[in-house]
This record gives sequence, structure tokens and C-alpha cells, in this order.
Amino acid sequence: MSIIQKSATEQLALLQSGEITSAELTQAYLERINAVDTSVGAFLRVESETALAQAVKIDRKRKAGESLGKLAGLPVAIKDILCTINTPTTCGSRMLENFAPPYNATVVENLLAADAVILGRTNMDEFAMGSSTENSAYHPTYNPWDTSRIPGGSSGGAAACVSADMAPLSVGTDTGGSIRQPAALCGCVGLKPTYGRVSRYGLIAFASSLDQIGPLAKTVEDAALLMEVLAGYDPLDSTSVNIPVPAYSESVGKPLENLTLGVVEHHFGEGIDPEIESAVKQAIAIYESLGASIKNIELPHADYGIATYYIIAPCEASSNLARYDGAHYGYRADQAEVLAELAEDGSDEGPLVRMYRKTRSQGFGAEVQRRIMLGTYALSEGYYDAFYLKAQKVRRLIRKDYDQAFEQVDMIIGPVTANPAFAKGEKASDPMAMYLEDLYTVTANLAGVAGISLPCGFTENGLPIGLQLQAAPFQEEKLLRAAQMFQNATDFHTRRPEIS
Repeated sequence: MSIIQKSATEQLALLQSGEITSAELTQAYLERINAVDTSVGAFLRVESETALAQAVKIDRKRKAGESLGKLAGLPVAIKDILCTINTPTTCGSRMLENFAPPYNATVVENLLAADAVILGRTNMDEFAMGSSTENSAYHPTYNPWDTSRIPGGSSGGAAACVSADMAPLSVGTDTGGSIRQPAALCGCVGLKPTYGRVSRYGLIAFASSLDQIGPLAKTVEDAALLMEVLAGYDPLDSTSVNIPVPAYSESVGKPLENLTLGVVEHHFGEGIDPEIESAVKQAIAIYESLGASIKNIELPHADYGIATYYIIAPCEASSNLARYDGAHYGYRADQAEVLAELAEDGSDEGPLVRMYRKTRSQGFGAEVQRRIMLGTYALSEGYYDAFYLKAQKVRRLIRKDYDQAFEQVDMIIGPVTANPAFAKGEKASDPMAMYLEDLYTVTANLAGVAGISLPCGFTENGLPIGLQLQAAPFQEEKLLRAAQMFQNATDFHTRRPEIS
């Protein structure tokens, strides 16, 4: 097994023992990216020189016996939605093509403080709006297990780079399943923490009450290691919760006793792929063999999750993206073109209004425009109560369902997606079909609870299948321990795609 195929936990042990250096490890990943990313498209930018300089600096600190952070020398990729000082942060959009933030996101500061080596920026659906990473303004990302298929989204680049051994760890964001869904489709581990557990400061907002930052990794132990660095109270984020962060990496290997898992029967209803249903039910049986109790539960309002999410999220997007108007920062339509158009069509529309309209139509892609339009409509006079207010009431019922479920069980177990990775372009012209890809994941975001995806099998043609565990707020430690129990009993996490 080559060094880049090992888990981050194994690599960290080798770094600590002096068997490898961070510079050697970083160079190995840069060579891997150069060799295979033309086929996958996981990265928007690779910071080769900066990464190697970071690695050399960390090696010097280790050699000098200086204090080192928890990730000392490990390379990490970050989704291109997290602000990094003086580094282009585009959100996969033409609108922010030349935007270089003047500050770091808190999670970026945490990574640097932990002595991580930042490899580069991973590709994503524009402004995190999508489930396939086909909506990037720059290029699509492909699934390493089958490059004719999508990797999931919006954190498709973050999942694909881990799956294809281009990074041992990556940081993604999850608004309606955007960590868990690509993790499932790419065969890696993805954790969506409880809302408020990880600071959102410096995360360029899509839907502020739903967005959450979390880790993607090859193994549960690796996810626990990275989560320990990302989590924590941040006074710069008004939604950050001031409670202690457990030592996830130390407790992850401790099995749980008297574990009760809840199964929602309608998760296995019409529409789920038979191979996914079979793999998830086999995973449930494995938990039973490990001593877990299985109990059927109800989430009565889960069927309204998609409808509720696709009102609330676009409404928040409409508000958050209003700032991108060509007047403040970001992309601006060419002024000469604007004036020439006005002169040609004889319109009495002012140049400022035309510039604003042209900027947004050129700067935003079709999916972002669609969601802004939907959100603006739902927030408009006469429709606010009928749509947005009602959706918020249903959201409260969904949270109540989870609260009641967690009074009966420790966690909820089920599928992450209804289907394995689909072909590129297969659902691009059907937004509703694409939105239904989030069927099993959006309710966790609406309720603010924690969820994790981990590999639990493969289809007949070799595509990964993910298993989802969901836990009560701030129960990430239990969630990781339960996931580790399953990982210890299986070998799905050890398999790697063959890609050249």
C-alpha cells in the first residue's frame, strides 16, 4: 500500500515517528493530483508552492522539538466556499471569480493552528446549490469509481479528492446533505455536525440557518480527528454554541453498549434502489449482531422535508445573494456593453438598473437564478404567509418529530440516497428529480441534528452505497463511536477506486 492510500491516522503516526516527512507526504499528494485530477476534476486550484512551504515549515518545527498541532503535517483540501485570506474564493461561481477575501474563515484558522497543510480548493456546485457538482461555473467533477457518473454535491470535489487518494482529509459544507450525499456516492465518510457545533464565520452563505461545515475522510477515525480541529465555540459566529468539544479522536474506538437504533419504515418505500435497500438492511443486521437493539419509529412529517427545504433554502439564498449586484464587489457587467445596449434598444431603463440586471444574469448560473427567483417569489407580499411562514411551521414539526424519536432511540439508521451515482447530465434538465436526491438528508438540516454517512456496500457494477446515522444535537461523539463499530466489523472503507 502506497503512503497516499493509508488513512490520515496512519499517516500522522508515521509523521510523528519520523518515518516520513510532511514535505514527502505533500509532494506525493501533489503528484497524485497532477496524475489523476484531469480525469476527476476535484480541484479548482492546487496551491502547490504554498503547500510545500507549509510542509517544510512544519518539518522544521518537528525537528526542532517545538509544539505541534493535532494535524501536524497532514494535507487537507478545503471546499471553495470557505474564505482564505488573499486567496481566490469563488464558490464555484463566475460572480466571485476574482474575489480574494481579506480574512480567513474560522475553520481555516483552526486548520492552520493545527499545523495542517492546505493543498488547495475543491470544486463545488455554484454557491453550494446542487446535488451533482455539475453546476460549477468552471468545470464538472466526476466520480472516481466511474468517471461517466457524478460524485454527488455540492461538496463533490471534497468527496472525490478523498476517494481518489488526492487528499487524506477534506472540509465540506452541508446545507441539505451536501457532505453526506457525495460521501455516500464516492465511498468515503462524511459528517454533518449539529448546527452551532462548528463556526460558520467565513463560510460564504447559501442558507444561513441550514449551512454547516464538516469533515470528509477515508475512515471514521480520520473524520473524528478532523472534527476535533474544526469544532468549537467562536464569538465571531452568533450561532456558535459555547459547549466543550469532546476528544473525538480518543473516544472514537470505544464501542457503545445498549445501543438502540431507530428504523423509519417509509425510508424503504417506493423509489429506493433495490441494491441500496438490501445493503442498508444488511448493515442494520450487522448492528444487531454487534448487540444493538432495532426499533421501528416514525418521523411523521419527513415526507414534507423536500418541500419545506426548497422553500426555506431559496428564501434565505434570495436574501444572502442580494449583495452580489455588481456595485459592491464581485463580477460586474461591462459598462460599455450596458450603455451600447441601452442606446440600441431605446429603453428608458437606467444604466444602473441595466447593469444590475445584466450582472446577475451573467454572473449567476441557471440553478442559482432558479433558486433566487423561487425564494424571492415565496417572500413577496401576498405569498410570505402561504409559503415561507408555513414552511417554518412545518420545520418546527420536523424538529419535534426528531426530539420525540430520540426519546425512544439513540440514533436513527437508514439510507443516505435512494439511488447510486447517476450518469453525468442524466438529471440536469429535471430540477425536481435532482432535488429528490436530497430526500433522506434534508430533514437533518431542517432539524439541526447531527448525521454521518459511511460506506456500507457496493452495487453489482461497483458503485459505493452509503449508510446514514443521525443523532440528537451535540451527540457527535456517540455518532462517531457507533459508526466506528460498523467500520470495525466491515471492510468497505478499505476499498479504493481504480483510476489512472
